[in-house]
Amino acid sequence: MRNEAMKYVLVTGGVVSGLGKGVTASSIGVVLKSCGLRVTSIKIDPYLNTDAGTMSPFEHGEVFVLDDGGEITDPNFISSFFCSKVDLDLGNYERFLDIKLTRDNNITTGKIYQSVINKERRGDYLGKTVQVVPHITDEIQEWIERVAMNPVDGTEEPADVCVIELGGTIGDIESMPFIEALGQFSYRVGPGNFCLVHVSLVPVLNVVGEQKTKPTQHSVRGLRGLGLMPDILACRSNQPLEEQVKVKLAQFCHVPIPNIINLYDVTNIWHIPLLLRDQKAHEAILKVLNLQCVGKVTREPKLAEWTERASKFDKLKIPVRIAMVGKYTGLSDSYLSVIKALLHASVALDRKLVVDWVASCDLEDCSAKETPDAYQKAWGLLKDADGVLVPGGFGDRGVQGKILAAKYARENNIPYLGICLGMQIAVIEFARSVMKLHGANSTEFDPAAKTPCVIFMPEGSKTHMGATMRLGSRRTFFQVNSCKSAKLYGNASYVDERHRHRYEVNPDMVPEFEKAGLSFVGKDESGRRMEIIELPTHRFFIGAQFHPEFTSRPGKPSPLFLGKHPSYSI
Repeated sequence: MRNEAMKYVLVTGGVVSGLGKGVTASSIGVVLKSCGLRVTSIKIDPYLNTDAGTMSPFEHGEVFVLDDGGEITDPNFISSFFCSKVDLDLGNYERFLDIKLTRDNNITTGKIYQSVINKERRGDYLGKTVQVVPHITDEIQEWIERVAMNPVDGTEEPADVCVIELGGTIGDIESMPFIEALGQFSYRVGPGNFCLVHVSLVPVLNVVGEQKTKPTQHSVRGLRGLGLMPDILACRSNQPLEEQVKVKLAQFCHVPIPNIINLYDVTNIWHIPLLLRDQKAHEAILKVLNLQCVGKVTREPKLAEWTERASKFDKLKIPVRIAMVGKYTGLSDSYLSVIKALLHASVALDRKLVVDWVASCDLEDCSAKETPDAYQKAWGLLKDADGVLVPGGFGDRGVQGKILAAKYARENNIPYLGICLGMQIAVIEFARSVMKLHGANSTEFDPAAKTPCVIFMPEGSKTHMGATMRLGSRRTFFQVNSCKSAKLYGNASYVDERHRHRYEVNPDMVPEFEKAGLSFVGKDESGRRMEIIELPTHRFFIGAQFHPEFTSRPGKPSPLFLGKHPSYSI
C-alpha cells in the first residue's frame, strides 16, 4: 500500500518510569506494520553531541551501529563516520520492526546545527541572519520529510507511516527547537497526516493506594502550551488503570476514553504490541490518520508470531547460564544488544536465559587480595556457567580478567563467544598460554608490546576521538567451508555483519597462530583482516571481530548466539 501523503506518528513523553517512549514507539510500529502498513522510524535526541559514539556507556547506555557505517562515500569523512553510531533506541526499532535504518534516522541537535552552519558557510542563506526560527526549525522539518521517504525494508518502496520518537521530557530546554519544529510540522502536513501519542506516568501513592492523574494532567497542559495537542495518551502504570481514572484523564486532558491506552507492567516487552492491540490502539491511530478504509489496511493486526513468542517466554523453565565478562557490568544497557541477542537465541531453543554479570576486574589475581569476596563470587559464577561471553569494549581496565575468562573456557571445553575485543582477548590468551609468547599483547594496552598480536588499524587516527573506527556492515568470507561458523550461517560462503573497532589481529602473525592450532576461518576480501577465529578441537570456541548482536532479531536469532543450525549443532 502506498498513500499520496506520508503519515506521521509522534511519540513524546512526560515523567516516565520503567517502560518508556522507545518501547512504546517500537510497539506502535509493530502494530501498524501488522495492519499491512510499511513503517519506518526516526529517533530525535536533543543532546549537542553529533552522535552517541564518543559518549560513555555510563552516560548514555549502548552505542548502536547501523549498516551504513561501512558505506561511507561522503567527502565529509569525519561527519559521516560520526553519524554511523546512534542511540540504542534505533536498535529497538530495528529489532521490533525487522528493518534496516540509516544514520539519518537518528537526529541530534548537533547534527541539525552542524548542517545549518555548513549551509550558512556555503552562502545558502544569502547573507541573512541565521536564527533558530525559521532556519533550525525548517532544517528539522526538512530532515524528517527527507528521511521518512527512505526505504527500510529491503524493497524500493517508501514507508506509509513514520514513527518519530522525541527524546527527553516535555519542558526540557534542549527540546524546545524540536517542539517548535514539530508544532509547525503538524500544521504543515495537515489534519489526518499527523498523530501525537503522549506517554506519561500514572503513579500510585503507597499511603492511599490511589492512581494519581496529576503528573499526566500537568504534562499534557505543558504540551498544549507549547502548541501540541495529544491525540492519544499512553499511560504507564504498575497495574491496569481503573475506569474512573480514565474518565478523569479524558475530562482534564481532552482526550477521548477510547484513545487512552494503558501500558501496565508485563512479564516481558513482547507483550506490549499485544497490549496495544487488545486496547484497540491501532484503531485509534488509524482513525486519526484517516487510514481506516484505505487500500490493504486490515482492522485486526496479525500478531500470531508475537503472541506465541510472548507466551513461550513466560513458560520457559529450563535455565541456561551465561557468564557475561565485562567492565560495564553495573549497567546492563551498556550491553543491551548482546542481552537481546542472547534472549532471542535462548527463547528459540526453549531455554530460560540467566545472565551472570562478572566484573572482569574481580577475576584478576590482585582482586584475590584486595576484595576476596568479590573474587570468589566472580570465579564461582564463571565456573557455574554453561557458556562464557566476552563482549566488545575499549580500554585496558579489566583486560587481564577477560584473558583469564577466555583461558578458563578454552582449557575446560566451555562454550566461548568473544565479540570484537572478546576475540582479540582470545587471540592474546592463546599466544601467551599455548604459544608461550609471554610478551603478547595489543598495542591498545601496551604500545611497546614485545609481541604485538593485535595492532592499530592503518586507516584510523590516534588523535581524534571520532572518525577512527572501522564502522558498519562489512563482508566476511569464510576460508573453511567445514568450520562451525560457516555451518551456523547455513553453509554460506560469506556473511555481512556490522563492525565497530580500532584494533585488529596482526596479519603478519597469522601463520604462527594457525601452525599452533588457532584457525582464522573468516577474513575480509583482502585476506589481511581477520574476522572470525575458531579452535577446531574445542566444543565451541568462536571469536568474531564484528558485532553479530546488532543484526539479531526476535524471530531471527544471530547464528553465533544461537550456536545451532538445521545442518549443524554443537
